Amino acid sequence: MHIGPYGTVPYLLIGTEIPKRESLALHILEAPGTTVLRPFGGAPEADLDLALSQENRVADVVRHAERERTAVPGFQVLPESFSWFSIVLARAEAATLTAFTGGGKPTAHYLTKEQGRRHFQYDVHANTDRLRDAEHRIHDIDFLGTDHVYRLNGTRVGAFSGLKESLYAHLHHGRVNEYRREVHDLRGQWPDRSTSEQWSAVSIRADGTVLAIRLRDE
Repeated sequence: MHIGPYGTVPYLLIGTEIPKRESLALHILEAPGTTVLRPFGGAPEADLDLALSQENRVADVVRHAERERTAVPGFQVLPESFSWFSIVLARAEAATLTAFTGGGKPTAHYLTKEQGRRHFQYDVHANTDRLRDAEHRIHDIDFLGTDHVYRLNGTRVGAFSGLKESLYAHLHHGRVNEYRREVHDLRGQWPDRSTSEQWSAVSIRADGTVLAIRLRDE
């Protein structure tokens, strides 16, 4: 996978080694670059609410030497396709979030046929009768998602996977731009407490998702 013209992608590789004599060794390889994922030629920012179009591309990366142009196997996104690729990334993220809340048709909406849209066309989920019908207020935040019940080493456990209700509403109605604006405004405001009154373990992520777990009575 290569973004931008060949040799312009910045990256940093760090390898850790525990040698026999020294306590710790770090091997660092840095390659400076100029590629930034922005619209080509001063074009406006990509509208992330647009449905994703399927594009067929030659599977190669163009490499330019001083007097030679060669192609190597790979996938290359050139600057003129940066807007399209921004939509690809944003809608894949949206599909991940809606899948976490229960999957189904809201997830299928963000995927192409090649991305597996048909697997989410119907609201079917193992051990779950209804999807996205659970609402829980955790740390004074309203979340919408799906309840799950399963056994862990013989113990009956209940789990809730969901998304902040207002954020889910944006994604449910295809408003990816609004979701991103709101979740950006909420940066640094999410609680970091790992438990609550009703839940034994709680994890709230910066993207607005929550996973809460508790023991259930038989």
